[in-house]
This record gives sequence, C-alpha cells and structure tokens, in this order.
Amino acid sequence: MTASEFSTALLRWHDVHGRHDLPWQSNMTAYRIWISEIMLQQTQVATVIPYYQRFLSSFPTLSDLANAHLDDVLHHWTGLGYYARARNLHRTAISIMNDYAGQFPNDLETIISLPGIGRSTASAILALSDNQHHAILDGNVKRVLTRYFAIDGWPGLRQVEQLLWQHAEDLTPKSKTAQYTQAIMDLGATVCTRSRPKCNDCPLHSNCLAFKNNTVSEYPTSKPKKSIPVKKTIMLLLRNSENQVLLQQRPPSGIWGGLWSVPEADCKVDNKSISQWSQKQLHLKIANVFFAKPLRHTFSHFHLDITPVYASVIGDSPVIMEQADTVWYNTSEPDSRGLAAPVKKLLDTHNDVIAKVKTGVTT
Repeated sequence: MTASEFSTALLRWHDVHGRHDLPWQSNMTAYRIWISEIMLQQTQVATVIPYYQRFLSSFPTLSDLANAHLDDVLHHWTGLGYYARARNLHRTAISIMNDYAGQFPNDLETIISLPGIGRSTASAILALSDNQHHAILDGNVKRVLTRYFAIDGWPGLRQVEQLLWQHAEDLTPKSKTAQYTQAIMDLGATVCTRSRPKCNDCPLHSNCLAFKNNTVSEYPTSKPKKSIPVKKTIMLLLRNSENQVLLQQRPPSGIWGGLWSVPEADCKVDNKSISQWSQKQLHLKIANVFFAKPLRHTFSHFHLDITPVYASVIGDSPVIMEQADTVWYNTSEPDSRGLAAPVKKLLDTHNDVIAKVKTGVTT
C-alpha cells in the first residue's frame, strides 16, 4: 500500500466512521484546538469533554485565559491531573498576549517554543486549525504505526521515535491534512485501541504487518518496567470553631505546584508528635486528634500513601491569618481554587468524617 493509498483508505473510513461531534471540532480555532490537545495529553476523551466545556465557558478567548488568576485556572483543572499543563496554558496565554499581540502564532517553531507545547501538539494545532502540512505523533498515532509497520522497541526510545516520525511524515498527505490528522487519531482511539483492538473494522488491516503475523498485542513494545517507589505523608485537616479547614498554597513548582493543600506534617504518626508539630510549625494548638485510614494516590513515577489526620484548633491564630498563602476553607460552601485530587477528596468528605467521629462511628 502506497502512502497515497494509506491516506485515501483512512479518509474514506473517517468519512463514515470517524468522530465528527467532539466539542472542539466546531469553530476550530488555534486557541480551541490548543486547549483540547493539552487536555487530551495522558487523558481519555470521555474524561476531557466536560472539563473542556467548562474551561471554554469560563475562558472563551485567549485574552480571557491570560487575564485570569492562576488559582481560577487551576480550579477548572482540579481532578484532571498533571497540573503543570494548566500552569503552562496560563503562562503561554500571557506570553502570546505580551509577545505576539494576542494572536496565536501560525508557524511550527514559534509554537514549539511556547511553554508546554511539543512538536506533535504544535503540529496538531496547525494541521487542524489551519490545514498546514505537519505530521503528528501522539499516542494513538504511535500505536497505529508501530502495528502497521511492526516496529519493535519502546516508542520512547530515540531511534524508535525517529523512525515513527519518518513514517508519520511520509504518510501525511499535503491536501486534506486536517481531515487526515483527525482520521488517524480517531482510528487509534476507536479501532486500533490498546486492548481489544477491532482489527476487522480497520481500513488498513489487509496491509498491517502485526495483523498479518497475528502479533497485534505485542505492539507497541511496552516501556521497560521499573519498581515504583512509595512515599508517605501526613495530611492535617485542622478545623477552627466555624468548621473551616486550614489550607496552604504550595510553591509554584514541583508536585501540585500552585495548588492549595492541607498542611503536610513531617513527623511521627502519633498524637503527641502531631500536636508538637502543629504548635511549632503552624503556631496552632490542637485537640480531638483522629487518625483516619491511609489512602494511596499514584503519580506516574511514585505512589504517595497519605495518612489523613483530623483535629480541632484551640483558640485563634493571628500568625496564620496574616500569611497570604494560608486560608480557612469552608467545606460546606467551597470557593474557586485549585485543589489536588486527593485533597479535594478529603475536603469533600470532611464533614461526614467529623460527624462520624463525634458519634463514635469511624468504620
């Protein structure tokens, strides 16, 4: 099958079987495509759609995003994970407003130079919004090509990725680039899936080497496994007399950068140690300490085992209230701020846990 036959078969399939009603497929501006492509990194379409719709409702234009507070942007990202994506969106919007007169750049190298945008994402933005002739190589495309050409080796390896880029460029047609780009992404997402691929529905299966050799499940080659380390932390849910919970804003970089979180204690998991740590680090006296069952939150490179500790604060603390990165958070009427997923979960269930503790029902 020639490159022309490959693209023709794929385009014909997409006309009938492709996805045509995704929210970012209407009014396909560079801004809207950019937001969708960033959200879709490491995240399934079904998960992204409601986040995308809320995000675009609050930030319909690039200038709206640039002028927004980072807290508000992170709030709209809460639960989506990989929060550096949201921080980079905000940084990029500000950069475009300041350096490019508010106009989204329309050349590949300039877009790649912006925070959080790689080659494939930049190519997708230009191909889908402006029909420019650029190949993409996201996870779906990698899966299609590794199977079609039976390419051995983890796609994250430089030599394998270079080979995949060459194939992607050779196959991308100079006309109908936008349609082809959407078609190959759709094929990977709906037919050439990671598990249980629908090979008999694929318009390319008669020339797919993995299908011919009955080795589809072997591609793409998995990343070499490494043992994932486990880290532990103590999260303190400290409530004042109004049942508000103490939150602190995390530093702008690192895990959960810029998000709001409950204090994390670096001490032993016992009543005396927790009380001493709160007195020394937060200048807060606490009582009614309750240790909940640990919960695990998994990142891409480590597990985090969290021990939630609930306690009431005795008296007032003017030192805490004077700190700009510290607030008392009303869990019954939550405001708009960025929260890490496990922190949001703890805050959402805070009142229920306290009610059970007070009644002696803690299981």
